[in-house]
Amino acid sequence: MADDKSKRDFRDRKQISADDEYEVKFFALQNNITPEQVRELIRQHGNNRATLTKAAQALPGT
Repeated sequence: MADDKSKRDFRDRKQISADDEYEVKFFALQNNITPEQVRELIRQHGNNRATLTKAAQALPGT
């Protein structure tokens, strides 16, 4: 289900939801990886945005 954009609460900005297609695609574009790679990183490292960013940067070819 999509987030309610009218409610501006930033508590969950530190996490990425693998179930939210928008968040996965946005993170993939930011880090020049595929959405499938994002989901795999979430499975391996959890959903903490900082940890995932470091893991994405460590991927070969990025």
